[in-house]
Amino acid sequence: MNAASLSRPVQWQLPVGVYEKALPADLGWEERLRLAGEAGFDFVEISIDESDGRLARLVWSASQRADLRRAIANTGVPILTMCLSGHRKYPLGSASPQTRERGLEILRQAIEFAADIGLSIVQVMGYDVFYEPAFCGTEARFLDGLDQGVRWAGASGITLGLENCDLEFADSIDKGLRIVEHLGSPWLQLYADMGNLAAAGYDPADQLRRAAGHLVAVHVKDTTPGVVRGVPFEQGLVPFGQVFQALADIGFLGPLTVEMWSDAEAGGDPLDSVVAARQLVARLVADAWPEDE
Repeated sequence: MNAASLSRPVQWQLPVGVYEKALPADLGWEERLRLAGEAGFDFVEISIDESDGRLARLVWSASQRADLRRAIANTGVPILTMCLSGHRKYPLGSASPQTRERGLEILRQAIEFAADIGLSIVQVMGYDVFYEPAFCGTEARFLDGLDQGVRWAGASGITLGLENCDLEFADSIDKGLRIVEHLGSPWLQLYADMGNLAAAGYDPADQLRRAAGHLVAVHVKDTTPGVVRGVPFEQGLVPFGQVFQALADIGFLGPLTVEMWSDAEAGGDPLDSVVAARQLVARLVADAWPEDE
């Protein structure tokens, strides 16, 4: 057996998922998962944003959670990752003790929810604060809160993935790595967003190479300067071919999540758009990770 044959498992394939908000919001979970599977996706990423409705998912009853697990079983499409953006409203670095307490509660509940439903990765956003001024104290409080979250995550066997976001605090892989290395836990790694890197003025391929050994998942999207949502694929800044080659070069084997928003489709059909996005990713993966001859 040669070294190339050991580079990946038999029948290996890179898992490609789709963000929940890429599909219409009025769908039930079983229909949402079924449509994702029919579009060719391997999993769905659930959103826990700052809205009351999505935050309420974290305190679903046992029967509501059982319904979600049943939808997963009926469709065969798992919910593998969670986009936890509720900390924009309740940041861990807030000057308000009450806001920080709520942020910690959300993080603990998200980890418990993930373990109960069967998610592997909870993406936490690289914001010390979002709607309030940032200063040295906000970073220290954020790190303290994230450290507590890492302890909960480890106890539950859940990985936290720190996302590079659209504020200077953690807008690059380098800044995210400093946080990961500061806390020094295998339960905190990087969940990179190639579009955010490009929008912030970084070379996303170069940045992703720096994430080698710490990258657990990647958001796939396009962006323009200062615009990180709703940019059609291949109409923005992201050099997708170079980015996917960089991921292959560092041996990345984790989930790729196509991040789209159905409400950004100006008169178009969001289902057609997600199918087209899945086909694009399939081509990029085939080019960067060619089958062994």
